[in-house]
Amino acid sequence: MNRSEVISVFDAYVDKYDRDNPMIFQKAAHSYRVAAIAERIARSLGQEELVDFAWLLGLLHDIGRFEQARKYRTFVDSESVDHAELGADILFKEGLINRFPAEPLPEGWQNIAEIAIRQHNKLTLPEDLDENTRTLSDILRDADKVDIFRVLTEISYSDRNGGRKSFHSDSHELSPGVMNCVLEHRCVPSMIRKTYFDKRVSHCCLAFELAYEESRVITREQGYLRRLLTMQDEDGQCIRNDKMLHQLALVEREIENAWQAASR
Repeated sequence: MNRSEVISVFDAYVDKYDRDNPMIFQKAAHSYRVAAIAERIARSLGQEELVDFAWLLGLLHDIGRFEQARKYRTFVDSESVDHAELGADILFKEGLINRFPAEPLPEGWQNIAEIAIRQHNKLTLPEDLDENTRTLSDILRDADKVDIFRVLTEISYSDRNGGRKSFHSDSHELSPGVMNCVLEHRCVPSMIRKTYFDKRVSHCCLAFELAYEESRVITREQGYLRRLLTMQDEDGQCIRNDKMLHQLALVEREIENAWQAASR
């Protein structure tokens, strides 16, 4: 695959938006990082034929975010639009995907790519996917989660979401539904999150559903998940509430238990 040409087409698309806007700048950076992580995960599986495809999916997976930011000035899907559906429509209904070089991708690659991109932010994947589609979808979802830990740790809330805050409660205790997800080692549905603390823990719970060992290795290497479990509250202050610290320690323990079980 001519990656230089792919990057040129991608950059030309992003140039339509205001790159001085932190939301646009950070989303472009996230796209490149997810592409690199997806490539590394694909290589770890020994499936060299999927490496270019995984890299391309990583680069394009959030292409709907740029139009979302322009139109709605937020990345909160519940307050605007499902960014994965929007991106898939831009690529595959409006035809943007046809500007990208396809060699040496397999026959039917656009169908696989549309499913992977459309599904990358969903709580679960459809059960009837063929092996290649599921593998590439899992690679993309893992790579996205791994870099989301960095985004949540390094980038301010206002730069991530246009200054909006979806939660204002200062509760220091997890909602029962979120705690159940932690104990059951699964991701948290957005509709059951009630507080900022619920949201913080739900982000950490993305770690439960990393499909590949390499994804867990990268997460450990980068250390962002660890920082999410121990770092500051939403105002940048160190968390000092004993109940919150105890619950975060519980979340960390359960993630470790889940990862150890997955490695056996």
